[in-house]
Amino acid sequence: MKIEQIQNEIHVIMNQWKEQQIVAPKGLMVIGCSTSEIAGEHIGTSGSTEIAEAIFTALEAFRNETGIELAFQCCEHLNRALVVERHVMQERGLEEVSAIPHAKAGGSMATFAFEQMDDPVLVDSIQADFGMDLGDTLIGMHLKHVAVPLRLSQTSVGDAHATFAYTRPKLIGGERAIYRKNNT
Repeated sequence: MKIEQIQNEIHVIMNQWKEQQIVAPKGLMVIGCSTSEIAGEHIGTSGSTEIAEAIFTALEAFRNETGIELAFQCCEHLNRALVVERHVMQERGLEEVSAIPHAKAGGSMATFAFEQMDDPVLVDSIQADFGMDLGDTLIGMHLKHVAVPLRLSQTSVGDAHATFAYTRPKLIGGERAIYRKNNT
């Protein structure tokens, strides 16, 4: 898998996220990523630091441009805990867990993110505002209710299927309710 191809595909995706105008400063984006799937292998079998670095670099640039916060989901061996900056944990009242991700328990993406962040911690769970799932890693448990699929033209990164979602407030009240226009 060529790193340049992955970088280009992630760049296209991040530009399409910006075009949707649904990301807001301080919004929380969960990232699920199987670098094995991106490389064309079965999830959890051949993680790649090089792929993780390419994706992390693009996401950091997106974070800097938009003001969002990032959370990187670990693999099932760490019960899908998430890597976040300590200030995100504190500001959101999240619960820290005692583990440090590594390639065989956490995954290459979460491990790389943990090594690059200023003051990383693992948290048990989050309720993110939007998310990106590269390789069908199942991020849905970490999204707020109600998750809405986001259809972008770039539907894969490398050989991995890519899925995107944002969230909106619950529509309650039935036929008598009046809703804001942005809750579609």
